Amino acid sequence: MGGPGDPPEGTPEGGPGGAEDEYRSVVFDESFVRAARLQEFSAKERMADHAPAVRRRPPLPRGLTRQALILVVLIAVAFGTAIYMGVRHPYSSPQTRRPPELLRTTVIPLAPQGKVPGAADAERLYARSPAAPFEAGAEGIPLPASRSTAHFSDSQVVTALTTVKDYIVRSSLYPEVLTGREVRPARALVDSEQLDQFDQSFDHPAADGRHVPTGWVVRIDPARAQLADNRIRVSGSLQATEADSTTLEVTADHTFVYALRPTGAASESPASLFTVRRALTFHFDRDDLRTHQVQLITSYVQAGPLACAEDSSAYLRPLLAGQTAKSGGPAGTNPYETDSAPALCGTLAGGAQPKI
Repeated sequence: MGGPGDPPEGTPEGGPGGAEDEYRSVVFDESFVRAARLQEFSAKERMADHAPAVRRRPPLPRGLTRQALILVVLIAVAFGTAIYMGVRHPYSSPQTRRPPELLRTTVIPLAPQGKVPGAADAERLYARSPAAPFEAGAEGIPLPASRSTAHFSDSQVVTALTTVKDYIVRSSLYPEVLTGREVRPARALVDSEQLDQFDQSFDHPAADGRHVPTGWVVRIDPARAQLADNRIRVSGSLQATEADSTTLEVTADHTFVYALRPTGAASESPASLFTVRRALTFHFDRDDLRTHQVQLITSYVQAGPLACAEDSSAYLRPLLAGQTAKSGGPAGTNPYETDSAPALCGTLAGGAQPKI
């Protein structure tokens, strides 16, 4: 380290050096002079009365160092990125997401034109019916080829289709759901904001198009029928489209064919086929895709053989082998009750029954 007389930027080139140089302590270069905090007044300035011989110079402006400037830039970039990500967050917050619609349900019983055909062998019934080429169980619900939409990626479309298939399997093929013992497998996939409607439908069923358990699941009256074959036949299709920039829509149209026997009947007793067609519409926002839940928006159900005079909202009550539909139409519809759903009924075509 140099002595107290060293210039701030070191010994100037060409200047005297050596520790024994007697002039070393009084040699200053320009940088030393510029860095001095005191400045001597000129002779003219000292002529003024009581003027001091020297004055203090203001400190030289140093500005930001390169490191400080880089740090400021990095902080600004990080702050801007945080604001951008907050605005463009891929999942909308619960406060801003659009509430799901209420499920709208239509259930149409299909009455047979004569006696319901039956046979002890369920496989024979399937083979002699339009359900002969149908696959058994979840194999009858294949996923279609998927591709991205304008606002949803291919993986999001696949997630929506897979979740819908899972819901259809749980609500149409699980024996515990079919017999009315459980609803939890299907309920676990319902959007949280639709759970109140779901629970009210099962706690207080009503034929109002809003609180119809058979719109949510296939539910066969356990006091009337039981499965004669667990290998339920299924055929149908799934399709995904973009409803808008925030909503992915999946439509499902499947026909389920169940082999049934009277509750408590022996395995040798005649079985019959019961057919349910379900046309369902599902919506997904990005929260639903993340949580693998569905918004069930519409449920259009045709089922038979059923009696038109019986209420099919809480349970489907099939007519079994050898039975005929009782005379009488569905319950009356009051056009003055704007919140009620119209009572509908159809006729089950003869070609929809097995040829025995």
